[in-house]
Amino acid sequence: MHLTSDEVVVWHYGFVKLNLTILTTWALMLTLVGGSALTTRKLSDGIHISRWQSVLEILVTFFLQQIEEVGLPKPARYLPYLATLFLFIAMANLCTLIPGYEPPTGSLSTTTALALSVFVAVPLYGISERGLGNYLQSYLKPTVIMLPFNIISEVSRTLALAVRLFGNMMSGAMILAILLTIAPLVFPVLMSILGLLTGMVQAYIFSILATVYIAAATRTRNEETV
Repeated sequence: MHLTSDEVVVWHYGFVKLNLTILTTWALMLTLVGGSALTTRKLSDGIHISRWQSVLEILVTFFLQQIEEVGLPKPARYLPYLATLFLFIAMANLCTLIPGYEPPTGSLSTTTALALSVFVAVPLYGISERGLGNYLQSYLKPTVIMLPFNIISEVSRTLALAVRLFGNMMSGAMILAILLTIAPLVFPVLMSILGLLTGMVQAYIFSILATVYIAAATRTRNEETV
C-alpha cells in the first residue's frame, strides 16, 4: 500500500522519472482539451440549439453567476481560468469510479501546482485591473508595518489551498482502502458515493476561494471605500 500516486513510478531513465501522478494529470488534461473541442465544434448562435448546447449554456451561466456573486463585475474575463480549475479538480475526483484509478489531487505535488497557479494568477489579474503601482500599494495598507504580514498572508493562504485539497482527497482514499480490507462488499459503494460528493465540494471550494482572492486583488479604491 502506498500513500500517494507519486510513489508509483511508471517509467524512469536515469534521474528522469514518470510517476502515476504525472501520467494521470496529463491524461486528464488531454481528456478535458479533447472533450471541450468535441463539445464546442457544432455550437450554434441561432434560435434552435441542441440539448447538449443547452446544458453547456446552463453550466456557463451558473459559473458566471457564481463569479459575479463573489464580487467580480466582469465574470466573463475570469471564467476560463476559474472554470478550468473547477473542471480539472472535479474530473480528477469523478474518475475515481474507474477501477485502479488514483486521483492526482491526492498528491501534494498536484495540489501545490494548482495553488501556485492561483498564487500567480491573483497578482496578474490585480495588476491588469488596477495597475502595478496601485496593486503594490495594497500591501502597504492600512500602514507600512503591515507589509510583511500581507506577504505572509499571501504565502500562507497558498499553502492552505494546497494542503486542504491534498488532505481531504488523500484521507478519503486511505479510508476507502482500509474499509476495502474490512468489508469489501458493503463499504466501497457507500464510500465511493461519499467520495464523489466530497470531490465535488472540494472542487467548488477551491475555485470559490480562488475567486475570492482574485476579487480582493482586483478591488478598486472606490470599491474599498464603499
